[in-house]
Amino acid sequence: MPTVLFRLLQRLISIRSWTTPALVITFVFFTSWPLMALFERADSELTAPENYWWWFLVTTSTVGYGDFYPETTGGHVVGVYVIVGGIATLTTLFTHLATTLETARGRRMSGSGSLHISDHIVVLGYGAGRSERIIDELLADGRHPVVLGAWDDVDHNPVPDRGIGFVRGDLTAEDVLHRAGVHRARSVLIDARDDNEALAVAVSVHHVNPALEPVIALRDMSRAEHMRYVDETIRCVQWHTPHMITEELLDPGITQVYSELVTHGGGNTYSCRLPESLGPVSYGDCQFALGNRHDATVLAARTDSELLISPSWRTRLPAGSTLYYICARRISQDQLARAVREASDSRRT
Repeated sequence: MPTVLFRLLQRLISIRSWTTPALVITFVFFTSWPLMALFERADSELTAPENYWWWFLVTTSTVGYGDFYPETTGGHVVGVYVIVGGIATLTTLFTHLATTLETARGRRMSGSGSLHISDHIVVLGYGAGRSERIIDELLADGRHPVVLGAWDDVDHNPVPDRGIGFVRGDLTAEDVLHRAGVHRARSVLIDARDDNEALAVAVSVHHVNPALEPVIALRDMSRAEHMRYVDETIRCVQWHTPHMITEELLDPGITQVYSELVTHGGGNTYSCRLPESLGPVSYGDCQFALGNRHDATVLAARTDSELLISPSWRTRLPAGSTLYYICARRISQDQLARAVREASDSRRT
């Protein structure tokens, strides 16, 4: 009889399923109880229904409090059977759990799984070094999760230490884009290997999620018009400016601002030195004076020792410092000095 039970137990353990541990422990419980009742005395407290389940639990978990225990040789044999069943159950459970976790990790590393994520940023295309820089800047912002999608030539997750999602496959295929969660994404960067490939990926992305406004890194900006045949909301950025690409992903429209700043006739940028006659003045005085008097915006200031990008308004600027500002026209030193003096006088009064 014990040999038959042990063989049945071995057969149950061989079943690879989450139900196996439950089957094993159930089988051991319902076969050990009548056997224990058979071998122990009729008045044994151990075989009472209110006691046996407790003894069975602490014995199979190998805790063994000793408050109940078999007293006959046959009962000891049944106890060994219960202990073996408990160990087999735990071993089966932990083995299956480890296998499941390893399989899931393998799928994540190989990019073959589906990601259950939303409101994230998807980067489609991988370039060694370049993609890491873009991903690090997106992660530094900290507002949205990031997913990297790569072509089949990238055989495993190239940035496992970043803690981001990864999918691999044909980036023009609908199922791959769905696995990356493009249909639930906040934004998408198409960073393809060439502009023709970028166009093909853009068509697929638009098909999967027409509401998206993708950012596309282009080597030839004249191709931007072709991209807008797919979707007028597509935003194209020069391929060799990864920092600007991340800024456009995080703050849509910022590349248009940059474009206007470097285009003649747009919001032109100028510089002007603070006259020695003014003496030290605060950055806030300069900002207020030029804004109030000339509708200008001061972007930065350079002293003898450093360049200050949008510093605190309380920052003191020594005479001879250079201001960099945006304005419709150039402001002379005399106009600058007059505007700063007027602003200082009005604040004192």
